[in-house]
Amino acid sequence: MMERFRPLLTANGLTEQQWRVIRALNENGPMEPRQISDICTISSPSMAGVLARMEAMELITKERFADDQRRILVSLTKKSIGLVRVISKDLEARYRELERVVGPEVVERVYSAIDDLLAGLE
Repeated sequence: MMERFRPLLTANGLTEQQWRVIRALNENGPMEPRQISDICTISSPSMAGVLARMEAMELITKERFADDQRRILVSLTKKSIGLVRVISKDLEARYRELERVVGPEVVERVYSAIDDLLAGLE
């Protein structure tokens, strides 16, 4: 599946992990790195590197909590929010094309099977 979507991310200068982080922050608002790791299923050591690169690319900002300097809050930048708008439109078009090719019923069965799998793992 990612073969259909990876070129879109690459064309916008993003890795799959970076896109997962951007999506998570866009959907949930600012979070701590540990929370992002959990949502994106990226290990904490890997997340540190991903966030450092994203900060250097001006895709995120990091801010320390006033009451606990050990804690960091990660937020999207305007640049990332713009990328969400652009990429989301293209992704939606690719999902519609996928549904056109295989049929919406097949896509719905796949989503349902994934939901069942995730529920079974909890």
